[in-house]
Amino acid sequence: MGRKALLLCLLSVACSLPLVSKNDKKKSATIVPMYALPEPEPLLPAPQPDRPLPPIGELRPVIRHTVAQGQGIDVSHYQGYINWEEVARADNVQFVYVKATEGAGYVDDLYLRNLYGAKRVGIPVGVYHFFSPTVSALVQLENFRDNVDPRQQDLIPIVDVEKRGRKGSLAQFQGRLKAFLDGVERMFGVKPIIYTGVNFYAKYLEGRFTGYRFMVARYADEFPGLSEDVPIVLWQYSCTSYVDGIDGHVDRSVFLDRYTVADIMLPR
Repeated sequence: MGRKALLLCLLSVACSLPLVSKNDKKKSATIVPMYALPEPEPLLPAPQPDRPLPPIGELRPVIRHTVAQGQGIDVSHYQGYINWEEVARADNVQFVYVKATEGAGYVDDLYLRNLYGAKRVGIPVGVYHFFSPTVSALVQLENFRDNVDPRQQDLIPIVDVEKRGRKGSLAQFQGRLKAFLDGVERMFGVKPIIYTGVNFYAKYLEGRFTGYRFMVARYADEFPGLSEDVPIVLWQYSCTSYVDGIDGHVDRSVFLDRYTVADIMLPR
């Protein structure tokens, strides 16, 4: 084949090839994979420490005190000389607790006057002892027995527990209190009622005195209950109330749930 014929042959072959644009070149450079490689698994966060459950703030619906609830008062020498005839005519005073003793040898100056005064006008009356965490249960019981005659009482006695003391373990405090409560129960033939506060109960009494009924102090419009489910007979909702026949402030309490005066009366 001559040179001229060879050139013509090559030229005809080149013209028969398809034209490729710049865009086509870019597309052809992209390689489409037949399958995708798996993505790496994301790193899991470091385990967090367990968060404790929040403490139980209440075990009963929040309630408010009303004038329609059965109410009573507690008094001591701080109220001075009381005109019990006027108290008897006051609105909604269904019972009264008077302070009798405290600790090792203290006797309230107006204990007997208040006791007889309330009885004279027909108001059911009972006594309370202010428990001292630094005095032995036996010594406190001797003070209580020497000055309180169960036959003169209408109501189940109250043991006022609101001080922990700085010495001794919590177990010692609780053991001393339990011994005193047992002694009062032997005197009266019935478990006494424990008076305390919401925070004091949670710190020092929780779990150890569930067999008792309680009178709980909380000076507010609402009562949220205690940190565990125990019977709460009375809620002391105020320490600044006024009652006819009493000069100055006085503590005032209401019955909770369906409790009434009959539930705090001593069995006869």
